[in-house]
Amino acid sequence: MPTDPAEAGAAQLHVELRGVGKSFGGVPVLADIDVVIEPGRVHALVGENGAGKSTLSKIIAGVHPADRGTLLVDGDEVSFGSPREALDRGIATIAQELAVVPALTVAENVFLGREPRTAGFVDRRALKRAYLELAERTGFDLPADAPVGSLRTADQQKVEILRALARGSSFIIMDEPTAALAGEDVRRLHGIVRQLAASGHTVLLISHFLAEVLELADTVTILRDGRLIRTSPASAESETSLIEGMLGRSLGAIFPDKSDAPGADAPEVLTVTDLVAPGVHGVSLSVRAGEIVGLAGLVGAGRSEIAHAVFGATVRAQGDVAVAGVPASDSIPGSLRSGMFLIPESRKDQGLVLGRPIRQNVTLSDLADVAAAGWVMTGRERTTARRMLERVRVGGDDRRNVATLSGGNQQKVLFARALQRQRKVLLADEPTRGVDVGSRRAIYDLIAEQARQGVGVLVISSDVEEVLGLAHRILVIRGGRVVAELAGDDMTEANILTAAFAEPITSETP
Repeated sequence: MPTDPAEAGAAQLHVELRGVGKSFGGVPVLADIDVVIEPGRVHALVGENGAGKSTLSKIIAGVHPADRGTLLVDGDEVSFGSPREALDRGIATIAQELAVVPALTVAENVFLGREPRTAGFVDRRALKRAYLELAERTGFDLPADAPVGSLRTADQQKVEILRALARGSSFIIMDEPTAALAGEDVRRLHGIVRQLAASGHTVLLISHFLAEVLELADTVTILRDGRLIRTSPASAESETSLIEGMLGRSLGAIFPDKSDAPGADAPEVLTVTDLVAPGVHGVSLSVRAGEIVGLAGLVGAGRSEIAHAVFGATVRAQGDVAVAGVPASDSIPGSLRSGMFLIPESRKDQGLVLGRPIRQNVTLSDLADVAAAGWVMTGRERTTARRMLERVRVGGDDRRNVATLSGGNQQKVLFARALQRQRKVLLADEPTRGVDVGSRRAIYDLIAEQARQGVGVLVISSDVEEVLGLAHRILVIRGGRVVAELAGDDMTEANILTAAFAEPITSETP
């Protein structure tokens, strides 16, 4: 039988790193790291992409051995050869990319590899009984027999947490746990983290969301360029102090100054009328030249579906889309020709060709601009790519595979592709997901710059603060429909959440 989670929770772990260093291919990614992680606490790691956060957590989790220094668990010097060895000491990881088996049930996923057996066969009754006992202790109300693939991301994360507890883990590493969540799902996960700490478990939290870090963490460690900047009580930090520690300089405001909203006489560069598509039910909206319009709503509300239908990436059942008054094609090539560009929600799955060089990813959607007689002209491609990469501040050898870049720089490569040709409409779906605070401000500057140049921008984001910080006007989406339009003083977090959860609110656009 699996280890009893109640008993496992009693064994709190004291984890310490002394002078830890790690290099990959001769390039140092961690140097002389000294960190003490107290048991029964929420300890956060913050830093820009490439600061060493994930590498540090993977050394603790047994994914990578340290090249130098010492890792101690409860005072014992250890060198884990695998995640299994770390798990045997009570250390589990819940990664940003969840490791569940969609076809198996919740109970089967929770006790995967540790199922109770009788005569070599899984004892289904004992499995369900063990799961229900665990679920009752934790307060998680997931149905034991539901296929995990049918659950929302937030509930799949609960499955991973239950699996860690079922294996007796008292030290849980959470890497960007809310990156794919929004609204109520974020609040629920925050409650779970607090519940874990209150029950004596240690949580090592890695997050780009500094407000989340300050809300949940007892202690914060700041890393920059693979070095320890400081470890301090979270109560002694602020978003500003964390940013300055991460960057080594003052960032100023997170969001650029917002330009005045275009007047009623500004031309509409995007007009959508009664659009119907998979997950989209009769949507009408417009964006004026120089305007940033935000699409807000809960996960699953249909925001991304609207963007894909507008761009022609999904089949439109009915409705019209026009760019600068000209009907737009319902295909991606046609949308590109009309002056639209989509930065998709998942840069890795929908935006980038990870196995190809950076410069080829930049020029991918406008190959005709760098080709002659059907052949790509390498010199022209290189010149174009470098000019665009300079605008988005991505340096280095553009012959490298784009997969070698940090998440923030990968996202900026997509913006470089958008800038290759003058656009009339930019659709930016989750433009800063998984991006560190420094790159986030750079991306916000790019969006604001496009609006100042007369481009109409539609920003889709699950981060309410991001929508409020960028948009001149906000459309709240629920069930694939626009349920509220907010502008001016009506653009508040309370109004967005009220519209997302309850009855529609309407507001006249100034």
